[in-house]
Amino acid sequence: EVQLQASGGGLVQPGGSLRLSCVVSGFTFSNYGMSWVRQAPGKGPERVAAINRDGHSSHYPDSVKGRFTISRDNAKNTLYLQMNSLKPEDTAVYYCTPTGVAPSGRGTLVTVSS
Repeated sequence: EVQLQASGGGLVQPGGSLRLSCVVSGFTFSNYGMSWVRQAPGKGPERVAAINRDGHSSHYPDSVKGRFTISRDNAKNTLYLQMNSLKPEDTAVYYCTPTGVAPSGRGTLVTVSS
């Protein structure tokens, strides 16, 4: 059974930081590029970071470039997202998923508010 379990979300003030983690099981993690996708209330999903299989290449949309950093530890089957300089518009549920696959696992809620 494929499982993707994100954690690390919470309430943070604007300008703050959070580090999300996603533990993966049920497939060979190191064989897949991975992404973080977020969905804000009333909006469609938005991919905010992608990383290739070996972790040497990553991509970000302009909305988070320079603030978010994706990384992975293939030995631990874990994907990470370091989020700095958070803004209220970053408020969303964050999911990890193989790149190109719609999120299906457990997300983690990030709320940026003063």
